[in-house]
Amino acid sequence: MTTVLIVDDQPLQRYGFHLLLDSVPETDVVGEAAHGAEAVRKAAELRPDVVLMDVRMPGMDGIEATRRIAAAGGRSRVLVLTTFDLDEYVHAAIRAGASGFLLKDARPEELLAGIRAVASGDAVIAPALTRRLLDEFAPYISAHRGDGAEDPRLGSLTDREREILVAVGKGWTNGEIAARFVLSESTVKTHVGRVLAKIGARDRIQAVIFAYDHGLARPSTD
Repeated sequence: MTTVLIVDDQPLQRYGFHLLLDSVPETDVVGEAAHGAEAVRKAAELRPDVVLMDVRMPGMDGIEATRRIAAAGGRSRVLVLTTFDLDEYVHAAIRAGASGFLLKDARPEELLAGIRAVASGDAVIAPALTRRLLDEFAPYISAHRGDGAEDPRLGSLTDREREILVAVGKGWTNGEIAARFVLSESTVKTHVGRVLAKIGARDRIQAVIFAYDHGLARPSTD
C-alpha cells in the first residue's frame, strides 16, 4: 500500500485525484493540503510515501514546500504535478528535491505508474522527457554551475561509471546504455545505482541534473 498526500489549491483538482487514487487498491490517500505550508505540516505529521505537489499556490508555493519536505530527511518523496508549457518553476522544484514531475493532463494510468515509481525510489520522468525538460531550462542550469573546479564526487567514479553518468545525463534509457556499451541491462542498473550513491543523487533525475551542472551533458547533445 502506497500512502499519498495530495497538495493542490484547487478543491476540484484534489477531488479528482482523490477519486482516482481511491479507485485502486494499492494507494491510500492519507490527507490533502491546499497550500505549501499545510503540505509541509501534513507531510511531517502523516509521513506519506508520496506527496503529489502542485507548484503554483498562494502563500508558500510548491517549490519551497518541496525544499522543506526534502530537507526534513523523511520518507516522503515529492512528485510535482504541473502544466509544463506554462510553468517555469519545474526545474527549480526538482532541484529542491522532487523525485520527478508529471503533467496535469497525464492519463490516469500514467499518474498511477508515476506514483508507484516514485514510491519505489525510482524517477517518474522518462529519460527522453527528462532531456527535453533540461534542454528547456538549460539557462537556469548553467547559472548554477561552479567555477570549473572538478567536483571530488566525479573523481570517485570509475571510468565506466563516468561513462554511465554521461549517458544518463544525455537521457539514455538503461536499454540504450546497455546496447551502446555491450552490457546487460542488469549490469547497467548496478552501475547506475553505484553512480547515484557516489554522487549523492536520490534518483536518476538528480543524476541528470548533476551531469548538466558539471558540464557532462548539454542541451541537444547526442
